Amino acid sequence: FELRQYVCSRAFPIPLISLSLLLNSYQVPLTEAVEPVDFEEYLITHPPVVESGPLRDLIEFPPDDIEVIYTPRECRTVVQAVPEEGDTDPHVRDCVRSYTEDWAIVNRKYHKLGTGFNPNTLDKQKERQKGLPKQIFEADEMPESSSYQDDQRRSMSIDDTPRGSWACSIFDLKNSLPDALLPHLLDRAPNEEIDRHNEEQRKANRHRELFALHPALDEEEPIERHCVPEVPKEHFGQRLLVKCLSLKFEIEIEPIFASLALYDVKEKKKISENFFFDLNSEQTKAMLRPHIQTAAISTLARSAIFSITYPSQDVFLVIKLEKVLQQGDIGECAEPYMVFKEADAAKNKEKLEKLRSQSEQFCQRLGRYRMPFAWTAIHLMNIVNSAGSLERDTEKGSWSERRNSSIMGRRSLERTTSGDESCSLTGFRPATLTITNFFKQEGDRLSDEDLYKFLADMRRPSSVLRRLRPITAQLKLDISPAPENPHYCLTPDLLQVKPYPDSRVRPTREILEFPARDVYVPNTTYRNLLYVNPQSLNFANRQGSARNITVKVQFMNGEDPNNAMPVIFGKSSCADFSREAYTAVVYHNRSPDFHDEVKIKLPASLSDHHHILFTFYHVSCQQKQNTPLETPVGYTWIPMLQNGRLRTGHFCLPVSLEKPPQSYSVLSPDVPLPGMKWVDNHRGVFNVEVVAVSTIHTQDQYLDKFFALVHALDEHMFPVRIGDMRIMENNLEAELKSSIAALNSSQLEPMVRFLHLLLDKLVLLVVRPPVIAGQIVNLGQSSFEVMASIVNRLHKYLDTSQDMHGRNSLLSSYIHYVFRLPSADPNSPSPGSVHYATMARSAVRPASLNLNRSRSLSNSNPDISGTPTSPDDEVRSIIGSKGLDRSNSWVHTMGCKSAPWGSSPGSAPETMQLFHEELALQWVVSSGSVREGALQQAWFFFELMVKSIIHHLYFTDRLESPRKNRFPERFMDDITALVSTIAGDIVSRFQKDLELVERLNTSLAFFLNDLLSVMDRGFVFTLIRAYWKQVSTKLYALQNPTLESLRLDFLRIVCSHEHYVTLNLPCSLLTPPASPSPSVSSATSQSSGFSTHVQDQKIANMFELSVPFREQHYLAGLVLSELSVILDPDNDGMFGLHKKVVSVVHNLLSSHDSDPRYADPEVKARVAMLYLPLIGIVMETLPQLHDFTGGPQGSAVGSSGEDAEGEGNSMISQTVAMAIAGTSTASPMSRPSSFFRQHGSFSAESSRSLLICLLWVLKNADELVLQKWFTDLSVSQLNRLLDLLHLCVSCFEYKGKKAFERMNSLTFKKSKDMKAKLEEAILGSIGARQEMVRRSRGHAFGSQENLRWRKDMTHWRQNSEKLDKTRAELEHEALIDGNLATEANLIILDTLEIIVQTVSVTESKESVLGGVLKVLLHSMACNQSALYLQHCFATQRALVSKFPELLFEEETEQCADLCLRLLRSCSSSISTIRAHASASLYLLMRQNFEIGNNFARVKMQVTMSLSSLVGTSQNFNEEFLRRSLKTILTYAEEDLELRETTFPDQVQDLVFNLHMILSDTVKMKEHQEDPEMLIDLMYRIAKGYQTSPDLRLTWLQNMAGKHSERKNYAEAAQCLVHSAALVAEYLSMLEDRKYLPVGCVTFQNISSNVLEESAVSDDVVSPDEEGICSGKYFTEIGLVGLLEQAAASFSMAGMYEAVNEVYKVLIPIHEANRDAKKLATIHGKLQEAFGKIVDQVSRHRMFGTYFRVGFYGSKFGDLDEQEFVYKEPAITKLAEISHRLEGFYGERFGEDQVEVIKDSNPVDKCKLDPNKAFIQITYVEPYFDTYEMKDRITYFDKNYNLRRFVYCTPFTLDGRAHGDLHEQFKRKTILTTSHAFPYIKTRINIIHKEEIISTPIEVAIEDMQKKTQELAFATHQDPADAKMLQMVLQGSVGTTVNQGPLEVAQVFLSEIPSDPKLYRHHNKLRLCFKDFTKRCEDALRKNKSLIGPDQKEYQRELERNYHRLKEALQPLINRKIPQLYKPVLQVNSHSRMSLRKLDI
Repeated sequence: FELRQYVCSRAFPIPLISLSLLLNSYQVPLTEAVEPVDFEEYLITHPPVVESGPLRDLIEFPPDDIEVIYTPRECRTVVQAVPEEGDTDPHVRDCVRSYTEDWAIVNRKYHKLGTGFNPNTLDKQKERQKGLPKQIFEADEMPESSSYQDDQRRSMSIDDTPRGSWACSIFDLKNSLPDALLPHLLDRAPNEEIDRHNEEQRKANRHRELFALHPALDEEEPIERHCVPEVPKEHFGQRLLVKCLSLKFEIEIEPIFASLALYDVKEKKKISENFFFDLNSEQTKAMLRPHIQTAAISTLARSAIFSITYPSQDVFLVIKLEKVLQQGDIGECAEPYMVFKEADAAKNKEKLEKLRSQSEQFCQRLGRYRMPFAWTAIHLMNIVNSAGSLERDTEKGSWSERRNSSIMGRRSLERTTSGDESCSLTGFRPATLTITNFFKQEGDRLSDEDLYKFLADMRRPSSVLRRLRPITAQLKLDISPAPENPHYCLTPDLLQVKPYPDSRVRPTREILEFPARDVYVPNTTYRNLLYVNPQSLNFANRQGSARNITVKVQFMNGEDPNNAMPVIFGKSSCADFSREAYTAVVYHNRSPDFHDEVKIKLPASLSDHHHILFTFYHVSCQQKQNTPLETPVGYTWIPMLQNGRLRTGHFCLPVSLEKPPQSYSVLSPDVPLPGMKWVDNHRGVFNVEVVAVSTIHTQDQYLDKFFALVHALDEHMFPVRIGDMRIMENNLEAELKSSIAALNSSQLEPMVRFLHLLLDKLVLLVVRPPVIAGQIVNLGQSSFEVMASIVNRLHKYLDTSQDMHGRNSLLSSYIHYVFRLPSADPNSPSPGSVHYATMARSAVRPASLNLNRSRSLSNSNPDISGTPTSPDDEVRSIIGSKGLDRSNSWVHTMGCKSAPWGSSPGSAPETMQLFHEELALQWVVSSGSVREGALQQAWFFFELMVKSIIHHLYFTDRLESPRKNRFPERFMDDITALVSTIAGDIVSRFQKDLELVERLNTSLAFFLNDLLSVMDRGFVFTLIRAYWKQVSTKLYALQNPTLESLRLDFLRIVCSHEHYVTLNLPCSLLTPPASPSPSVSSATSQSSGFSTHVQDQKIANMFELSVPFREQHYLAGLVLSELSVILDPDNDGMFGLHKKVVSVVHNLLSSHDSDPRYADPEVKARVAMLYLPLIGIVMETLPQLHDFTGGPQGSAVGSSGEDAEGEGNSMISQTVAMAIAGTSTASPMSRPSSFFRQHGSFSAESSRSLLICLLWVLKNADELVLQKWFTDLSVSQLNRLLDLLHLCVSCFEYKGKKAFERMNSLTFKKSKDMKAKLEEAILGSIGARQEMVRRSRGHAFGSQENLRWRKDMTHWRQNSEKLDKTRAELEHEALIDGNLATEANLIILDTLEIIVQTVSVTESKESVLGGVLKVLLHSMACNQSALYLQHCFATQRALVSKFPELLFEEETEQCADLCLRLLRSCSSSISTIRAHASASLYLLMRQNFEIGNNFARVKMQVTMSLSSLVGTSQNFNEEFLRRSLKTILTYAEEDLELRETTFPDQVQDLVFNLHMILSDTVKMKEHQEDPEMLIDLMYRIAKGYQTSPDLRLTWLQNMAGKHSERKNYAEAAQCLVHSAALVAEYLSMLEDRKYLPVGCVTFQNISSNVLEESAVSDDVVSPDEEGICSGKYFTEIGLVGLLEQAAASFSMAGMYEAVNEVYKVLIPIHEANRDAKKLATIHGKLQEAFGKIVDQVSRHRMFGTYFRVGFYGSKFGDLDEQEFVYKEPAITKLAEISHRLEGFYGERFGEDQVEVIKDSNPVDKCKLDPNKAFIQITYVEPYFDTYEMKDRITYFDKNYNLRRFVYCTPFTLDGRAHGDLHEQFKRKTILTTSHAFPYIKTRINIIHKEEIISTPIEVAIEDMQKKTQELAFATHQDPADAKMLQMVLQGSVGTTVNQGPLEVAQVFLSEIPSDPKLYRHHNKLRLCFKDFTKRCEDALRKNKSLIGPDQKEYQRELERNYHRLKEALQPLINRKIPQLYKPVLQVNSHSRMSLRKLDI
């Protein structure tokens, strides 16, 4: 005993059960486990006061928690397979009992309620979602796209008043209908009343189960799921149904007999028994009448089911035909079948008659004998593959698919080799085959060897068989996958399989499989068959005539001929059984081969007299006088038993010439019997094979020996004969032990087949130590050792049949169904043998029986030698002696020692060990390899122990007894020691053998989980704590996530207990346990659930992981501590476990949620109490949660952008808003800046899971408790909670149906987000369990074969793998998501209400209200359902009425935001949302008015909100908003209280004003698709707001946004500059600061257009008025933001010069503020800008291309006869813009209605078709006067601030566009626009047009000047460009173009013009030519210097051309006009000047 104490004390330095319940004065850190409460003690000292009901059930486990059920096993057959002759032999009796007894199943009734079976992770979730209401979301109701409104709406023309027509718009408003008014809205009710009403409304019809709406976590199969093992049942491979339909030959002259069998060529093995069938017609059968007894129906089968365990490409279906024996060899007999054709039947009538009569004679005489005839084979896989697979088929759900999963589930058997993967027989389409060719049998090639050669040959393309002459016939077969439950089926033993409705129907035969390789499945039915296959005979050396030889086979049970037993199965059309079988005859062959198979039904018990007798006959085929039909020519036999074991295998037997003598059957024919004559000198001449298929005979010597010895003990008969040994009683013990040890040597296949029986016997030997020679022999150790090795052996070799916990399925089925404590079987009286003490539960047993636990020899090694030889022995001897120490406690029973093992129970109770106690002891004391073996498969021993414990408790009626005294203390000690050492193993070995440790860890956890159901729960908690401590100690030393992950798995499994909640004592209130508090009762009984008692205790204890919390709620404490520790941001090492630990909590909560036991809200509140600390934990993790608010810095867009809306195309990008805002207040929706610490280290998935858990707790916790806790929280903590709720809103936002459809179209299932991948990468070692398995196996296959690793095969995954979802599924997903969003938001709303109540109570928390409002607003901004919004608005109204000053004085930003949200909802398409929003908006105005008699603030905000809404929203419907406005008007009219004030009028003004904006919006909506028109409208609306700066600013920003969207950055920049100028104007009016810009003037350099922002007009409001210029932009910071943004946009547009100008305004501001940092940035940006200018000087910069666009036609409405200059992106071709506009308007008016005018001549409207729309588009270029060119030097200068453009049109006087040189005129049109480009819009009206006409000579001058310029440019280019130069030269002097310049000169210069007006032009042209020739010469010279030698010739050619040209021009150039040279020379010089100027 000392040793055991030593073991315990080492494992637990603390005293074991010292559970002091005193409050620990110190804090235990979360990483340590606290002392658990003594559970059983606690229950006794705190009796429940509630009498009954759901709360009462939380307190204790239900009384019917566990039961042991005996269920009859399902029998496939109609009658059970049992031996007919009863069970005389004990072994047979045991086997039969093992195959027929009921299953003994332990049922944990509530097990399915544990988290392992959580309906959220199963398919049951769908059922829980039935009946959900459809939530209505505006996002789903939207029309697809806003189409153009009907025409009459476009009544207002753009030229009306700037703001549309006032009257008409009011008319629209007056006529619209209001929405329903909310009742009692205007009543003044006390706030409490309102709150109560709101709460009632909110709480009604809520969805009870939050998790039913949350998509299940995407986990591996949850680790705590323990699948119920498959029921052990008979093994079948893949099943194939073959129906034989017909067999027809060319001639029908005799009966033909057929058989089918499967062969595997590769394994060279016949893999099924034969199926005999007979397709002969009745009249043909009649030929055999004398020989046929009545045919049994079983032999008439024509269809068969074959089973193939290892399908492969090598399987053939072989069909063999036989016929009645006749004279002549096979060839002769087959000849007629090959010669005659059916078609010639008439021709050959006589010959056929003759053949038929011959056949009749043979049938009469030789009808009993057969001869081989023909054969053929079908390659099975060809059929299956060509038939196509069902999977591709549409008929899903056919049986073959359903079978699939079961076959996959049984992958255990398919140790498939790589090539066989593709061979599946389960899914192909049924095929009908017609086989037309048979090969005739060759008499000398009948053996199986020959057959394999033929088959192998058949697969080759050039098969020898193809060359043979075939026998033509038609055999029709149907081949299909066998149905699930075929009717009318017979087993191979001829038993009827259920269902078998009618015995008269022709049956289908199941054909027994001989699997190609071993199949490892335990026997479950009785079967005892023998197959005898005669193979060959050699009578070559036998004297005498023996030619036509047949073998008669008989099964004899004695030597008399009458002793032949009727046990040989019939073939076809005969009796079921016969006494003899004949082999087929090969004509005239003395050494025949046979191919027959004789099937025999073996008797269950065999004696030495049973044998098989073979008699050889010569059959005389011809009828001769006095020759007998058959002559015996030899005899031989095989005795069935040898040394008591069945003889099977190959035999080569000698044949005797005469009948064997008396009592021959006991000996083998090999023994030379005296006086017998043998063929060939007693040599073996007859080869025969005997195969047994038996579930009685193990056919393994080791198993046989073990069973024989055990039965010898049973029968108590000595000596025992085993084999050739005789064992006496005195050496029985040694033999028994050695036979147990030798079991390891047995073969695996028989061991698995007899596994159940074997394990039963081993258990029996442990439980009832046998009494041998008067001594009790303890076999505990031997049995334990051999069990451990058997279990490991199965595990090692059958690794494919494991579940995910590494449990071998054969073993787990054994434990679950088969294992029971011997004699604990209530209903089986002991059969025959006496030692089954029957212990029916009711029987009164002597008390001594239970206590008789004699362990005197518990030491398993009683004969210890005096001197211990090894330390191991020493330990054993110590343990051995301890049995004696215990002996005091024995109850001695009457002479139990001497009672023999089998003595009757009456005489003395037996020595009964309790199996679990013995097992625990053996395990604790084991060491070395045995201990290692047990550790490897610990799960097996744990589960055995648990089942044994439960059986024991159940059958001794102890399941009701108190848990503290159910087990003896030493058993508890053993368990403690066991758990402790195993925990030690886990901790010390996890780095070396991770795979083993993972298995060990889960096994231990499952074991403790099981113990919680039956043992003292406090004790189990201490075991858990022991484990915890060991892991914690190791973790201190070594921060290893793998170990932590193991502990999480452990915890998760323990917590998956179905009574987890009860185990946490949910009803205990955390009182200091010093005084057992009486008031627990009052607390539970009162309706509030808490009330009185809550006050007595510090509420914080319930919300923090305090020591009392962790002691009382032990498991929940552990879970939450783990969560807290792992999520701790400083705990970096555990980063990868986030998802894992969160899913532990998620899983628990979702399981509680769906648990029917906790459906009652009061009970749920109790359950939620266990998780209150979760709220605090999640608040702590807030900074690391994934940011769902979207956008780079959270959704920082405040009231300005609409990004927080679902629209996404906000006018101002987020960065802009941030920059503009520049303050932290700017982002009411972003989180406080302190949170950006380590933002978002969790994956989205983990964060979402964590938040849904948080919401669950908030939803189900008791509100009073929450409120009390909130009261204790500090302001910053409350704010943190609000931030958390803010995040929840975004997290559960409804995505919308479209999003689901989009996700679906992306066909991939949601890919793991990067974070999750990262987690896995970091973890490395813990990539879930499968990683280990893969790594430990170290090879690619094998392990993944297992179900668990092959994701694609796992049936529970199938649903998620289906990629494209159906419409209905998408609808369902959207429905769920909608309900989740609604419920989540309602929970958030509930919580906000509680917080508001808290604030009302404490009054110190006013600052929290802003946060509450922020969350409310954020939730309104998200996609919400109508249901939620109406509650949300109700809460918002209540909030405003309670704290009006909050909005109007403190949170002004929020007020703006609220107005925006309300307006957005006022325009909703859903009437309830509108009704509530208008009510809220009305009350908001009213409250604002009541505070200060005007509501300027709300007025202003609403107007601005509407403007920004209208500007941004794509799908905005003014019709709905009009109704809301009308509703507000109606409220104002009905509001009696304020009727006398100015309020109603003010409301009316506001509403009319809003309506105006709306009307403009309608217009905008029409032009949604026309960007130019849209911007024009926005521009006009903005212009209409000239007097209201805030609104103008809003619209300018809307425009900026639209431009940015379309990448028009220059225009966006202009909008921002205008905005800035506007702000500057007002700022300079408000305050005089030197450094601020002085209004617009300052901005002139940036753009000349800015001056229109000047606020000098008289009607401008002064900025001091309330509500004016109050927006955040009207501040210095706002101004800076706008300017910074303008600079950014200019930079994006590439206009770097403008960037400089903007910064010129900014720099003084920053200098004044001494903001060095900003200045540094700015100068950096300037450097960048100038750098880019320098870079781009060499490259060409592109800013824009300009076109003149004119619109003509009444269809254009406002645009008719308008002309614009359009600015298009750089390098836009005319064709592009033309195509765009034509396409756009074509779509709008119809393609045939729009025409583009191709020329650029002036348009005459009268000539155009009035019904069409015409567009004229012309390319224009910027135009500068000569004087302007001085300033416009750079490219930028020439492309900025442009107001004038030019285009040229060629024409001739007679109307053609082009003519000869002398008639070619040109018109230049110069256009002036109203504003300079770039402007705040991309098209600007043309306000002025002038034309200049050039005469032909002027045209010529321009052309020549251009040419000269080109030459000059090419010549002086630096660096020189030879190619360019040559091109220009070629164009000037090349021969081809000689006509060009020369022709011009000849036309205009050949004679002096007659008209003096033209002198000057003539002269100018002459000088041009002079210049031109000079430039040509320069160019040639330059070219000469550039070219290489290869171009010399080319140069010469050019020079020749030049000289030619020069000569031709010489006379023309030199002729001056004398008149011009008379006056002073000044004129000339003048003209030269102008020429120069033009040259530039």
